[in-house]
Amino acid sequence: MLAWQVDCGVDEAIAEGPVDRFDRVPVAVPEVRTEVRAEVADAEPSVVRIASACGDLAALRAALAAFEGCALKRGAKNLVFADGHPGARVMIVGEAPGRDEDLAGLPFVGRSGQLLDLMLAAVGLSRGAEEAAAAVYITNVLPWRPPANRDPTREEVAMMRPFLMRHIELVAPEVLVVMGNAAARAVLGTPVGITQLRGVWAEAEGVAVLPMFHPAALLRDGLKKREAWADLLALRARLDAGAS
Repeated sequence: MLAWQVDCGVDEAIAEGPVDRFDRVPVAVPEVRTEVRAEVADAEPSVVRIASACGDLAALRAALAAFEGCALKRGAKNLVFADGHPGARVMIVGEAPGRDEDLAGLPFVGRSGQLLDLMLAAVGLSRGAEEAAAAVYITNVLPWRPPANRDPTREEVAMMRPFLMRHIELVAPEVLVVMGNAAARAVLGTPVGITQLRGVWAEAEGVAVLPMFHPAALLRDGLKKREAWADLLALRARLDAGAS
């Protein structure tokens, strides 16, 4: 590692000893709510009725499986519904499945998902945790993969939003983490991009919302990992404050 750093041009140490970034000091995280305005168009009344009629997660999954109103379903191999502990304190909302997720039928299982698992583990959270206090529950705005992994359109987000909001209502998390532009747009109804939103606490449907960069963005631009780590620490601090 030292040789690699020398090859990269590192020629000076900024501290006499290593810094343990995992040795977190609990801090109070003030809640700052963002001012947002509705941007996502209203969904069809029939879609709202279908979503509202779902009394539990099994019914919601069945309703999505039977829904024929979204053209993405015809090109997808699997419905990607959710993963993790439905009783978790933290619910994560991504944008849409990719190729790996479409094949597995689970959200965040490709490179982005592997990075997400590492990020969560760094603050004591896991989708595989049996105890709700250490678990997360993960879903996406869209349950079907867009062609060529393109970004979700505003029309697609608007169509599937009632299902997402019912999903959030049924899970009733303590904290909602929205990752990426489409997730922030769907939950917060804002035209503001994730670069401006990230790290600033908001609220939707009575739930605290923390916007973050999508892990895919971190893979494309490693410099964003600093902001992502700060957001993870803010999430951990809020959970710790709630537990105490």
